[in-house]
Amino acid sequence: MSRIVLAMSGGVDSSVAAYLLREAGHDVIGVFMRHGEQSIAACSIDGKKESSPLLPVLDSRADHKQGCCSASDAADARRVADKLGIPFYALNLQAEFRGIIDYFVDEYAVGRTPNPCVMCNNRIKFGKLFAYADSVGAEFVATGHYARLVRDRDEIRLLRGVDENKDQSYVLFGIRSEFLSRMLLPVGEFHKPQIRELAGKVGLNVATKKDSQEICFVNSGHHGEFVRSRMNRASSAGEIVTTSGKVVGYHPGIEGFTIGQRKKLGVAMGEPYFVVRIERETCRVVIGQKEELGRSDLTASESNWLTTIPDGSFECLAQIRYNSQAVPALAEVLPNHRIGVRFLEPQHGVAPGQAVVLYHDQRVLGGGWIDS
Repeated sequence: MSRIVLAMSGGVDSSVAAYLLREAGHDVIGVFMRHGEQSIAACSIDGKKESSPLLPVLDSRADHKQGCCSASDAADARRVADKLGIPFYALNLQAEFRGIIDYFVDEYAVGRTPNPCVMCNNRIKFGKLFAYADSVGAEFVATGHYARLVRDRDEIRLLRGVDENKDQSYVLFGIRSEFLSRMLLPVGEFHKPQIRELAGKVGLNVATKKDSQEICFVNSGHHGEFVRSRMNRASSAGEIVTTSGKVVGYHPGIEGFTIGQRKKLGVAMGEPYFVVRIERETCRVVIGQKEELGRSDLTASESNWLTTIPDGSFECLAQIRYNSQAVPALAEVLPNHRIGVRFLEPQHGVAPGQAVVLYHDQRVLGGGWIDS
């Protein structure tokens, strides 16, 4: 029997992960990572005040939305822990999470498209959680991600989840390779309907709870306003121009746009137009037709490898966004932790600031952050 720290979000996936680990005979400690912007108030589910700094449960929020770290989620996670009879702690990681918010703001402010969920995994979920696991003598850290770990003698491979529609291996590419031996991903072998069915069968109150779809600290569709309210620079308002240089409108700030965006451009062109380039220096948003979005190659920096670093160029599958398909490509390891990727066919929506993740069949090889 192993002691395992499990990240519990209050959703059905991590809740079923808790059940599976407990049924396997493990000593499971549920941990809710509270990293919202407002202060934590210590209050138990039944209204009785708690004095322990290790077990704060938040007061409810009037602006509760479908995120992943709200007071309602904390309450759901604790109810599941109580149902399963496992200890549960809510950790205050607000200070650490401010760095994620700063990263989000800084990237959008210079015309890049950040991925805070991947960065949160790298810095917090699989950073601070391992430190916490060490402090309580836990051998493993587990989450409810849809991905798989396969142990072959001296090698551990990170694979896509069995459920292709829910696979989350993309967001795990940045984990330090030495952590793989201490990770568990209990739901990766299941399809989502199976997880919901199992949750209902064992009486977990989150069986029908909707999946989190939003960035946990920004209301859907309002990231531009969020960034503008926190930018430490002059306005980035400017022109909207076509690829031919024709001015067709004006925008309130480049932080409201991302490469590949079609909706809410603020101009009526009579046919579909997309953001094909964001110019930080001129604050211009350049739009064009879909064929003008195509890119044959990219470079990425800050690479992270979950296998032996390849030598020279190699064939792979490259995925440029969480919800995109991995496509055939030729990749090359470049100096200074950089990667070059050339696609067999031009890809639409290659956005600086997003991650490119490289696969061999189902296996995550590594990836990096797209620069150009």
